[in-house]
Amino acid sequence: MNIFLTIFLIGAVIATVVMLIRGLIAFLRTTEADLNSEDGGPSQSALKQNKMMTGRVIFQAIAIIIVILILLTRNSG
Repeated sequence: MNIFLTIFLIGAVIATVVMLIRGLIAFLRTTEADLNSEDGGPSQSALKQNKMMTGRVIFQAIAIIIVILILLTRNSG
């Protein structure tokens, strides 16, 4: 059981890092035109950054839950 949880934990950590890097790249590609949008709404760059940040938070939460499960199964055995 712990082997599967460890594999899932590694996958969640890798997914978190990938989302972090993609979010940083989206942030670095923000142009001045994106910041000064005339319609007052969020730019495509801002929407992509928000999507990457949300994904990162979700994967971090999954990783934390897996760590808790690993600790619970290790203490109960």
